[in-house]
Amino acid sequence: MSSGTTFSRLFGKSPFAALQTHMGVVLECAREVRPLIEALANGDQNRVIAAKERIFEQEAEADRLKNELRLQLPRSLFMPVDRRDLLELLLLQDHIANRAQDIAGLLIERNMTIPEFMTAPLLALTIRCIETCEHTATVIGELDELLAMGFRGREAEKVDAMLGELNTIEDETDELGIVLARALFEHEDEMNPVSVIMWYRLIEWIGDLADYAEKVGDHLRLLIAK
Repeated sequence: MSSGTTFSRLFGKSPFAALQTHMGVVLECAREVRPLIEALANGDQNRVIAAKERIFEQEAEADRLKNELRLQLPRSLFMPVDRRDLLELLLLQDHIANRAQDIAGLLIERNMTIPEFMTAPLLALTIRCIETCEHTATVIGELDELLAMGFRGREAEKVDAMLGELNTIEDETDELGIVLARALFEHEDEMNPVSVIMWYRLIEWIGDLADYAEKVGDHLRLLIAK
């Protein structure tokens, strides 16, 4: 495939098309974390492995799109967005997929069992973190309209309001993570010390899904401000 054809397929009619395509794959990667945790809670190792495989496949596709965009993106684009800003957004999005892969890899390597007291709050945290990623993907989907309006006017105000909501959702994930960490702390003496460390790490990594999603939004806010 020629570079021109690849570039046209990536960007379509919009300089943000490749970014949106990448975010779509990243979101699917993050969404697979929920069935992964649910399968773990149900003790269904076959479904855990299946969810892990889907996450790894989506992460590989996200990497492929990221690398393709980096190679094909010209040094100069006729648009009101700096190339470095576009690549920074791409990198932040990619961190979401990478973290989903880290989560899946840890659960496969350790063959962990969720303590009963953690099941409900862990699933609640997972769902809210994924919802944060979904909200970010919705904001990224507004980039075409935002560009058409010159990053000004009602569309800019709409996106700014969506970014404010994104911050609120991410704050909720922080609170859920704190609740879960406190519950784990209360039961530390009943658990294997290595397992305790792994669970703290897993809680942090699930929270990272929302953290990186918020960072995408924060960078987009800076981009609009320019």
